[in-house]
Amino acid sequence: MNVNSRIAIWWSSIRGRTLEELVPYASLAVIAALLFGFGKLAGEVLDGDTRSFDERVLRMLRNPNDLADPIGPDWLEGAVRDITSLGSFSVLTIVTLSVIIYLLIDGKRAAAAFVFLAIAGGGILSELLKHVFARPRPELVAHLVDVKTMSFPSGHAMLSAVTFLTLGALLTRIQGRRRLKAYLLSLAIFLTILVGLSRLYLGVHWPTDVLAGWCAGAAWAMGCWLLATWLQSRGQIESPNANGK
Repeated sequence: MNVNSRIAIWWSSIRGRTLEELVPYASLAVIAALLFGFGKLAGEVLDGDTRSFDERVLRMLRNPNDLADPIGPDWLEGAVRDITSLGSFSVLTIVTLSVIIYLLIDGKRAAAAFVFLAIAGGGILSELLKHVFARPRPELVAHLVDVKTMSFPSGHAMLSAVTFLTLGALLTRIQGRRRLKAYLLSLAIFLTILVGLSRLYLGVHWPTDVLAGWCAGAAWAMGCWLLATWLQSRGQIESPNANGK
């Protein structure tokens, strides 16, 4: 069977499917792309090919005459410090526990257990990746907050993606209204991007650290969403209309 025949068979198999049926296939393609992006970044970082790009971006965010001075008004530095705390372990733990408690009160015990395992698993993966790559923090500019761990991938970027995107994706599975789904996902994406950018402004991560954190965290979150969808179809996670007593 030649390539054209295989493509024709594949196309005929998906042509009659609904948009909802095609979503899992599209999601798998996105996950593959994100993992490829992470692998590509990791390889180039290990080879030192990203140094020029990383340094150029960090310099753009600082006063060229004083690399210890970030661009923008004085109040912006304080605001960014507040924003970056949204990706801290303490805040993400509070957010996760709040969602778990909400799900338990709402009678969705399986969903609550899944949230815990998904977020905890992502956190463990983040720490493992940091130890594997062991990339030092940037020394090009002054750090505006204290940091002690390794740099690649960005823990704040990855954990905010793991937490906010996973929670956003999973909560859409137990919500029936499309507007609520769109709001939850949009808010999760917005917070994830905001936290990652704050790490660059504060000078505690290279840009490639943040990009890699986003890739790994988003891939994990989308994988959790697909697994939750499959478990829900088997009745092992509550449906949107399942209510507690």
